[in-house]
Amino acid sequence: MRTLLLLPAFSLLIPPSLSAPSTAAPAQTQAQPQAQADFHPATCEGSYPRHLQGVCTNDRDAIYWCWTDCLVKTDRDGRLLKRIEVQSHHGDLCHHQGRIHVATNLGKFNRPAGEADNWVYVYAADDLRELARHPLPEVLHGAGGITWRAGHFFVVGGLPPGAKDNLVYEYDADFHFLKAHQLGSGYSLMGIQTAAHHQGQFWFGCYGKPAVLLRANAQLRCTGRWDFNASVGIVPISGGRFLIAENKATQGPDGKTKSNRARLRLAQPDPNQGLILTGP
Repeated sequence: MRTLLLLPAFSLLIPPSLSAPSTAAPAQTQAQPQAQADFHPATCEGSYPRHLQGVCTNDRDAIYWCWTDCLVKTDRDGRLLKRIEVQSHHGDLCHHQGRIHVATNLGKFNRPAGEADNWVYVYAADDLRELARHPLPEVLHGAGGITWRAGHFFVVGGLPPGAKDNLVYEYDADFHFLKAHQLGSGYSLMGIQTAAHHQGQFWFGCYGKPAVLLRANAQLRCTGRWDFNASVGIVPISGGRFLIAENKATQGPDGKTKSNRARLRLAQPDPNQGLILTGP
């Protein structure tokens, strides 16, 4: 397993290797439909210097918000439970078996291969203490998002101008690299920002004017592309629905200092529009 464990006084970088992937998948965490149904639109308590990058839940009682250089845990209503400072750029995140996994790039985004410095940082879901770091040298243009499906992690990220298609990088549960999937989505501005898997389908949020939503099947072939903004957070909940994050930036009295706030809005799938918002 290519993992960097945390030491008290320093970090030790482990050179990446392409060891043979494990064929054994860990037991799946069972969903809790009744608790999951309690998730609803919410506003994250507090304001933050950098904008929101992604949101996930623990399918039970907590929401996790990643603010580029700050990781936050709230209850279902958005009330602050824990806040920690993290390295920039922490991106989109996912929950699996009591751990929060965050796609992280310490290098450059949307540049030719070799200029990114990609990791998955792992935190305990209960108190956000950092547990491990996994290098992802295979991600070419900057790791920015992550999701989980059927024993594997799927990582997305940046894309240079002029590139023809997005890639989705598949890893086993120990972050051994398995395959890079060509999505067939065409170019999207700065690649893919957020990722989620729900009821047999992948959903990806992208920047753009207008922002773009992508959907893919289990084989990671694009099956839909729409104008819809899920670029700072897409959260599956019960009943086939989603919570979609919105970030709002405001200027301080000095006209220079900026702060960011975010909320989650309810959405549901639509055959013609991909997703549609169903509430204020």
